[in-house]
Amino acid sequence: MDMFNKFNNYLEEEQEIREKIREIVRQIDTESKEAVTVLQIIHTSLTDVMPACLKAREIFQRCNDMYQKLAQVVPTGQYYRFSDHWNWTTQRLISLIALVIYLEAGILVSRDTSAEILGLKSSSSDGFHLDLEMYLMGILQMSNDLSRFAINSVTLGDYSRVLLLQNFISDLSSGFRLLNLKNDALRKRFDGLKYDVKKIEEIVYDLSIRGLLIKPVDTESLPESSMKED
Repeated sequence: MDMFNKFNNYLEEEQEIREKIREIVRQIDTESKEAVTVLQIIHTSLTDVMPACLKAREIFQRCNDMYQKLAQVVPTGQYYRFSDHWNWTTQRLISLIALVIYLEAGILVSRDTSAEILGLKSSSSDGFHLDLEMYLMGILQMSNDLSRFAINSVTLGDYSRVLLLQNFISDLSSGFRLLNLKNDALRKRFDGLKYDVKKIEEIVYDLSIRGLLIKPVDTESLPESSMKED
């Protein structure tokens, strides 16, 4: 009977850990949903993009604090045993972080920067970290938001932005093509990225044949006289 009492104590302790994890993850999930709501404004008002990014960053900081608590609850060396609890929520947050970084700077957020924003480590050897697969899944989710952003930017009359989005998404797709994606979930999500690339290409093509896209002038290639005022 002593053996089964030990089993029971073990199961009760694990259940207690899982309950604490679930509670913290619920809080993080609530914050991530708020960030989604805040960033929805970019699809209806281009003038509110930067203010929305600032609000989202405030939410990310609150998530950072919660991940610190989560790291203290998860037993050392048992990250992957419990990671299914925060896997999806973390992917969504990475997607939102990547979206904000793109809107602010026009670049792809790195894994290190993503981890830093959430208060996580970059490497599994350092403890509670941002798993590479979570990061990649989050980046792939972000592409769907950008394809929608491209459509709504055109609707709002910003035709030039779609060219920047096309270049970014195309480069992102090229980068993922370099990876040997053996994970089924990542492969399926990458198929979604290819669809987003095609969607934006169709938008660019449609705008081009309508004569609505104006290519930037390369002033360095112009004759000196043509650059002088009359």
